[in-house]
Amino acid sequence: MVPRLQSDLIRQRLAKFPAVAILGPRQSGKTTLARRFPGAYFDLEQEGDQARLDAQWDTLTAGRELIILDEAQSAPAIFPRLRGAIDERRHRNGRFLLLGSVSPALMKNISESLAGRLAVVELSPFLLPELRFRRMDDLWLLGGYPGGGILDDAVFGPWQEAYLKTLIQRDLPAWGLPAKAKTTERLVRMLAALHAQTLNASQLGSALGLDAKTVAGYCDYLEGAFLIRRLQPYYANIRKRLVRSAKTFWRDSGLLHVLMGVTGMEQLFSQPWVGQSWEGFVIEQTLETLAAVGKRAQAFFLRTSDGYELDLVLDWGAQRWAVEIKLTSDPSPGMIARLNKVADLIGASRRILLCRIARPIETDTLLVANLATWLKQLLE
Repeated sequence: MVPRLQSDLIRQRLAKFPAVAILGPRQSGKTTLARRFPGAYFDLEQEGDQARLDAQWDTLTAGRELIILDEAQSAPAIFPRLRGAIDERRHRNGRFLLLGSVSPALMKNISESLAGRLAVVELSPFLLPELRFRRMDDLWLLGGYPGGGILDDAVFGPWQEAYLKTLIQRDLPAWGLPAKAKTTERLVRMLAALHAQTLNASQLGSALGLDAKTVAGYCDYLEGAFLIRRLQPYYANIRKRLVRSAKTFWRDSGLLHVLMGVTGMEQLFSQPWVGQSWEGFVIEQTLETLAAVGKRAQAFFLRTSDGYELDLVLDWGAQRWAVEIKLTSDPSPGMIARLNKVADLIGASRRILLCRIARPIETDTLLVANLATWLKQLLE
């Protein structure tokens, strides 16, 4: 089994909260991770497990054993009972471990019934620090889903197609998405073609025969299902006009590549959008690695109307980091000079150029490094 970065964070949260929820996309490994924690396990998608939990509720909640509730969104009636059980013994922590995919109903139940009683930990598909760092290109091509090819590349392609079909035809409608499956599929494919670009909901809506508000609402569901990430623009008083639309990324590069018809590295490198794929992969690995170890920074991008941009701005409150991402193993002095010029606009205290360079270049304020070196630094 592949050790998951979030394991320590979950233990820390269980020590401080009565309940912890592990949220993440379907098939990201939530059940496998949770079952490494000793406790009483119940799959709430199974009627038998729901009946068993109901019959044993008083005994279980009076005991010391961790109660693990999988697919919590399938049993909304459990949340008031959880609140009651927690409040009866409010001083006790580490009692419940909930697992679920984000749906509007699940988030409503968490916010209404368990506010202040529960910590949330997000579990992504595999991250590079969880694998051997030399597998970077495998992870980029295949994506991180445990069943999607990174552990057995023979299934890459068919697995992603089946996964998306299930989400589009079953899960998203069950979570409340009002679109027809054909409309959702068209939207998904259009968003793949727009990966790492600013999203114009009006233009996208025109192509789909929908208004901009409806398209934005559908994208909310896709974001809630962990399919896409919308990176917001950074606002700064820099005497330049700024792009104010969010950039949209596919969170898993393997799903993106299958949607775009790519099945191998040689084919990927021949695509005109390969740099955008690399950008999205590096951003997702960065943000999810930080989240996995409990480090939080607000993430943005910056683009001015006259062409100055930063692929990623990490705002830590007291300081800002400016990050530029290039698909090259030989970064030029011009790239560094341009990075510094844009970083100066926002007063960034640290400037990072992420590329495929073999040996890092580092000063007090500048880091030029490959993805493995960068992620190792984030884990320190």
